[in-house]
Amino acid sequence: MSSIHTAKPSHSISNYLILITVIVVAGISQGLLLPVLSIFLEQKGVSPGLNGLNAAALYVGSFAMTLVAERLLGAFGFKKLIIGGLIFVMIPLILFPYFPDIKIWFILRLIVGVGDSALHYAAQLWVLLVTAPEKRGRYISLYGMSYGLGFSIGPLGIKLLGFGQAVPFWVLFICMGAVLVLVLMKLPNSRPEKVEQGQMPERRFRRSLTWAWYALIPALLYGYMEAGMNSNFPVYGLRIGMDESQISSLLPFVGIGGLFLQFPLGMLSDRLGRKKVLMSAGIAGGITFMLIPAAGTHFWWTLVLLTIAGGLVGSFFSLGLAYAADLLPKVLLPAANVVASFYFTIGSIIGPNLGGQVINWFSPGSMFIWMGCMYLLFGVAGVFFRRKPELQSVVE
Repeated sequence: MSSIHTAKPSHSISNYLILITVIVVAGISQGLLLPVLSIFLEQKGVSPGLNGLNAAALYVGSFAMTLVAERLLGAFGFKKLIIGGLIFVMIPLILFPYFPDIKIWFILRLIVGVGDSALHYAAQLWVLLVTAPEKRGRYISLYGMSYGLGFSIGPLGIKLLGFGQAVPFWVLFICMGAVLVLVLMKLPNSRPEKVEQGQMPERRFRRSLTWAWYALIPALLYGYMEAGMNSNFPVYGLRIGMDESQISSLLPFVGIGGLFLQFPLGMLSDRLGRKKVLMSAGIAGGITFMLIPAAGTHFWWTLVLLTIAGGLVGSFFSLGLAYAADLLPKVLLPAANVVASFYFTIGSIIGPNLGGQVINWFSPGSMFIWMGCMYLLFGVAGVFFRRKPELQSVVE
């Protein structure tokens, strides 16, 4: 697999805004597909476990893309990889409502996962490579906010189901088509710069994991939370007595909380350090998740707790990447980005499945207890992580 050292993409504001637009629609696609399809399957009488397994297909496709993303980016460049990702997401969108078969949906979700992973890998690596270290927290936080914005808008598509089951999918297809035209017309055809054979770092994936393991775990936790909430919260809500309208209104507040706190946490991490912010947010977010079952069917208490919890952990993926960029030499960033995408995918596969099984084995609220414990453990684990002294001289 080829490696890349640095990139030739321009740091212009217009290019950055195009990338932000791409990530917004990518967030909308995930925020819409997971809850809408979960509701369809729950209404058909499909068990939460099987529902979660079908939802995980999206992340199996994402996992497959992480295995070849670095090589594809080196061969085709940023623009072509983003275009391919958009097309791979758009085509299945218009097929879901017309082929309501769980086996076909599994295949369609696989394809969406491939496209979504390509979009994220190309866009987030572009941002990391062209951003100065002293501004990395705020820029990557803006990137995360963009995804959170789309992710929050997505579940509102549930309200469009009243106009027909195909309507939400067609609306999203048209939006993504407009973004595809924008990318084709405005985004430069940039290519990553390949590392010379003699400069290629050996065992770069292992080194990324060894030197920045704590910075990469947030990607796994964020993937678990995002996929688990979108797939299992509709089931949780229906099981405890909420209606579809309440569920569709509450679910976006996980992302809305991230919109409020993503940029402040990013700026705070530039000043206080990424590790301190990640540890504090993990502990506080874990406790907040564990309080959600106590709210029961009380709409406003649930809304407040989801907003706080989502705000505290909604920046985990972006801050984790920024922390990895602080810890590692630039030559290892593409490999670290692959590892983070891999972790995100693993978390996203585990989230719907484990959450669905926990609901079956114990109670609906146990999904939040388990999730909260994971974030608490991460926060405490930060005590044992230390930056290797020999990296200090090579990161800058």
